[in-house]
Amino acid sequence: MNVHPLLAVRNLQVAFEQQKELRTALHGISFEINRGEIVAIVGESGSGKSVSSLSVLQLLPPKTTRYLSGEIQFSADGQNSLNLLGLSEEKLRSIRGKDISMIFQEPMSALNPVFTCGNQVMEAILEHSNCTRREAREKTIQLFQQVQLPDPELVLKKYPHQLSGGQKQRVMIAMAIACEPALLIADEPTTALDVTVQKNILELLSRLQAETKMGILFITHDLGLVRDFAHRVVVLYKGQIVEQGSCGEIFARPRHPYTRALLACRPILYSKGQSLPVVDDFLRDPGFRAPEFTPPAPASLLHKAGNSESGVGNSEGATNNTSPLIQVRSLRVWYPRTRTLLGKVTSYTKAVDDISFDILPGETLGIVGESGCGKTTMGRALLQLVPVTSGAILFKGQDISMARKPELRRLRKDMQLVFQDPYGSLNPRISIGEAIRETLQVHAPELRAAQQKEKVIELLERVQLLPDHYHRYPHAFSGGQRQRIGIARALALEPSFIVFDESVSALDVSVQAQVLNLINDLKARFGFTALFITHDLGVVRYISDRIIVMNRGRIAEMGSTEQVFSQPQSPVTRHLLEAIPGSRNWLAE
Repeated sequence: MNVHPLLAVRNLQVAFEQQKELRTALHGISFEINRGEIVAIVGESGSGKSVSSLSVLQLLPPKTTRYLSGEIQFSADGQNSLNLLGLSEEKLRSIRGKDISMIFQEPMSALNPVFTCGNQVMEAILEHSNCTRREAREKTIQLFQQVQLPDPELVLKKYPHQLSGGQKQRVMIAMAIACEPALLIADEPTTALDVTVQKNILELLSRLQAETKMGILFITHDLGLVRDFAHRVVVLYKGQIVEQGSCGEIFARPRHPYTRALLACRPILYSKGQSLPVVDDFLRDPGFRAPEFTPPAPASLLHKAGNSESGVGNSEGATNNTSPLIQVRSLRVWYPRTRTLLGKVTSYTKAVDDISFDILPGETLGIVGESGCGKTTMGRALLQLVPVTSGAILFKGQDISMARKPELRRLRKDMQLVFQDPYGSLNPRISIGEAIRETLQVHAPELRAAQQKEKVIELLERVQLLPDHYHRYPHAFSGGQRQRIGIARALALEPSFIVFDESVSALDVSVQAQVLNLINDLKARFGFTALFITHDLGVVRYISDRIIVMNRGRIAEMGSTEQVFSQPQSPVTRHLLEAIPGSRNWLAE
């Protein structure tokens, strides 16, 4: 008797109707998932990977989606098979959440903000099983324990906004495995999470998969992420499968130029200042070879280093006799956490707690740490975008921590910020040309409108956009293009100091490489000083001269980039280094 695979996608062709035209998103793709197997679909934004996963559960908008050919066969027991494309909505509802579950990319959007996390998981259990509410509550607590949420009974009563990103993702996983599905679809479940949370989520999914023998379809844009996680890899490019095989085969002998490009674009593989290869380099020339890799220091050094938690380097570590551009002394940013009935503060959240460091002219200082360590708060405090509790911030020798609004307005010309979410920082009702020109209208009113427009077009060309883009609106651009717009706006006033706040965290590896190359080129041209905030150690190693590692509002370690990577003094740093995806493959044992 033939045993059916758990999921078999055969010749699937999906198109979307837009303005009475059909635009094909998937061009006849085929792949299988067996029981107890983890299959990763890898590709950049627009490759069709999310369309393929949403097609399995029929979650694409029915009014505009057209399934032109193919079938999606699902067999929960291995004996009987169902074509999911031909099922009624009622039958699909009985399968969703019970036999096939999904973890969505953005848990805050997927979780209902007006219901507690416990109620949302209990709802899924009650929908698909014959149990009482009390039994559902007990099972939810067990699930929260299983996904290693701290204090499960407390999380049961919390709302999504009261949890961290990693905790929300664990609630989503608990909901997805509540009914013990045969197939779990995980759509970019670790994007924009810091490396340690990412590692914990992947380890959790691996453990749950081993315990339950379920199949997992894992969607990601980061090929390096799945190296130690998946059994097989499917590489998607522009709606077509260009390569698929076992993880060992794909990583040892990638055949398609696109696969080689995804492996080669990671910044961790290159030394500071090297031009990063991008996907187009490989696709234009199939024989293209990336620059020679410069591997990081041996992993053995990670364990030979001292164990001092207070391994804080000297802020004068960069041997440069010039005066610092920025001096931070005993900086504190505290927020009231609890108050008495009369309003007296009884405890504080210490987002930034007594930190001191210097930033030298022309250098790039990297700030790295887990989510919640205080790195973004610290960056915003330097720009006076959040109030400082105590301490001093000297910019070109002037203490700006207590500067009044007129003084700050003048300083804005010299200190700029590139936001993590470029779309959220752009007004959707204003063209991107006018958004950039707005800064010139405020700070350079002496320029005529024609001169301002001319300068904006010059800036657009500097960040590798076209003059025609001046009149387009933010929604018409990709994520990487919007990030370039944010950089162009920050450069409009030619500042001497720019803070990059997680500016490449959620970008595809090739787009990330393009933006990092652009930042390096612009830095060489304009000579600005940069503070680069990120949770990605590969990026911070590539872009930074010196690194500060933060933990719980304090500096855990500070030093030159190579010093921090080759001789980490703090357990926090070693923990972050060991959590880098695929670290055991690029670090010598």
